[in-house]
Amino acid sequence: MALVIFFLPDPAKGVAEMARVVRPGGTIAAYAWDMLGGGFTLEPIFAEARAMGVSVPLPPSSDAARIKALRDLWANGGLEEVETREIVAQRTFADFDAYWASSLQGPGARLFAAMGPEAFRQLEERVRARVPADASGRVTCTARANAVKGRKPH
Repeated sequence: MALVIFFLPDPAKGVAEMARVVRPGGTIAAYAWDMLGGGFTLEPIFAEARAMGVSVPLPPSSDAARIKALRDLWANGGLEEVETREIVAQRTFADFDAYWASSLQGPGARLFAAMGPEAFRQLEERVRARVPADASGRVTCTARANAVKGRKPH
């Protein structure tokens, strides 16, 4: 289950359903952005939006993406040999404008659409100041996801 667990209204039910349908001895795995731990790809933008007083929507079960929560969900779901790990990913953009254009797609689109033009311009300025560029002008962003896997008992 990739990048889904935090969208489930009841993550424990989701784990139970995966455990139900996998064969005995099968592996059940998931990973999710560390939404509450600052690991989401758009966190620099969301942090500046929050600082401006803009409400940033989160998935309904954001806390399920915490590494301890994932471990507990799998263990409480009757799975064995539960393992967790953090995954760190980096993406480099040619410059801030490329980073910003990429960020306007996907999960942030609703947030940006709800902002007025002046607030949107202010947000872009704040993010530009927050996200450092290297000597060549490239912008590198780091994101973190938490992963879990476990085995269904025989």
